[in-house]
Amino acid sequence: MGVTRLKRKDRRNKTFSRLEVQFLKLATNIELGSRSAESKHSQITKNNIALATAAAAN
Repeated sequence: MGVTRLKRKDRRNKTFSRLEVQFLKLATNIELGSRSAESKHSQITKNNIALATAAAAN
């Protein structure tokens, strides 16, 4: 059986599911003291700090 090309709809679904998995991985809460602790230079940590200061300002 030859290799078949994905139809446009299936290619789109494949891309969106991959991006969704990536987003969910980034959105998980990382517990303090865990081995996968977020580094202080990561964008997520910087965003959390910015959000905390904005919330404190209100």
